[in-house]
Amino acid sequence: MPSKHWTLVGGAVACLIASGFTATIQASPWIEPGDTRARFALQKLADRGHFDRTVSTWPVMWSSVAKDINASVTSDATATAGAMAYLRAEQSAQFSDGTRAEITLAGSSEQPLVQGFDGTPKDEGLARLDLQWQGQYWALGLSPTIVANPTDDEEYRYDGSYLAATFGNWVFGAGAIDRWWGPGWQSSLILSNNARPIPAVWLNRKRDLAPSSKWLSWIGPWNFTLFAGQFQDERVINNPKLIGMRFTFRPVQGLDIGLSRAIMFGGEGRPENASTIWDALIGKENGQQGEGLDPGNQLGSADIRYGFALGNQSLGLYAQMMGEDEAGAFPARKSWLLGADWTSGLFNTDQQWFLEYSNTTADDFLGDAMPNVTFEHSVYNTGYRHHGRNLASSFEGDAEAITLGAFQFFDNGTNLSASVSYAELNSDGQVRTVMPDPGVTYFIPAINEKVGVLQLGYGTPLPFGRLELNVRGTDKKIELVGGELDQWSASASWRYRF
Repeated sequence: MPSKHWTLVGGAVACLIASGFTATIQASPWIEPGDTRARFALQKLADRGHFDRTVSTWPVMWSSVAKDINASVTSDATATAGAMAYLRAEQSAQFSDGTRAEITLAGSSEQPLVQGFDGTPKDEGLARLDLQWQGQYWALGLSPTIVANPTDDEEYRYDGSYLAATFGNWVFGAGAIDRWWGPGWQSSLILSNNARPIPAVWLNRKRDLAPSSKWLSWIGPWNFTLFAGQFQDERVINNPKLIGMRFTFRPVQGLDIGLSRAIMFGGEGRPENASTIWDALIGKENGQQGEGLDPGNQLGSADIRYGFALGNQSLGLYAQMMGEDEAGAFPARKSWLLGADWTSGLFNTDQQWFLEYSNTTADDFLGDAMPNVTFEHSVYNTGYRHHGRNLASSFEGDAEAITLGAFQFFDNGTNLSASVSYAELNSDGQVRTVMPDPGVTYFIPAINEKVGVLQLGYGTPLPFGRLELNVRGTDKKIELVGGELDQWSASASWRYRF
């Protein structure tokens, strides 16, 4: 990544260093997407009434986990012992003032198309050093990375690097961090960790406290996050900006409601002034200003999840809708995601299950299908993608998929995972996306095909570090615009904290 794109982050880091600080032991201020065991634990506690906070916006702040788990959890130990044990261990290791370091070595025989919340390795070879420091009000993370045979032609990266500070109940930050917005386990229709993160500045609430006003108390615990960044890849229109915002609230126990916006605007030859941003915020687009004059590519989504206790376990039902954001109307040209997730306690261990359906062909679920619309745009022809991957669903647009997945968590830290997906990709067999960079592999299905996907994972602690192994298989080769994917592939990663 060119150094000029990190001017803001670098300048902020220099200011922090100049102010002077001492480092002792490490800490991380949030739980990143990809930690399925932490998500299982927090979601189960929330569903059972012990953590009255939203759990559909990731990262999740450690400060909320540390302070907002109710004392009632002690009377529900039979159901929550495994969840609490993991959270306490991770909180002790990650959420404390000072410094830490971690090295990661990872690789994959082939980069996969289908990805979920757990986020398996995407690169043929990767070596990363994570250096983190946390103080009372500041946190800093540097993650220099070297990649072998990258699919986006960038060998040196700083994904995961950040500088963040707290002010009251707000966190301000700059950097490139992964996000996951929505209740889905296999997909998000608005923002996921499928693509490399976009460098951005952001703010979010530190804790999801409910309003103190009696007039607003009905909202319940709420969260808001806002970021503004710039795409770094070569595109038809280079250097467009992306604004993302998400508001979640919990009006009653167990009910999470989320509202999200994503606005792509500006770039070379495109307006970026205040009026352009205002037109985008009010949804003034889709030809309302004439051909080619739309202020941006805008997506809006709404999601809902209701979770509750069921014996010693929990059950949740969820849905997400995403569409083109227009002025004065509910999002149009809609895509849908529906799912259920539940826990079990077989053999005195913990399991997390989910069944999820998604349809990303616009209006296909409840109307007449409109292919080549979802994640595409008439002006920003490279679409809602970054470095060749979709920023939301890994199945891409014009896809229909159903996934059954499970995670097994053992007390000794070993995890197992398995998922089976059946998907119809690229429903009309057409590709609208313009792909200007020959050095990038675009993970876009080239033809209409129906495919079954099996994914298996195994993770275990070692005397030195942690090992993760994954195997993926499909019933046929998936044909992408840049070539075929093998039917079988494997990946591995090793992490060591010190």
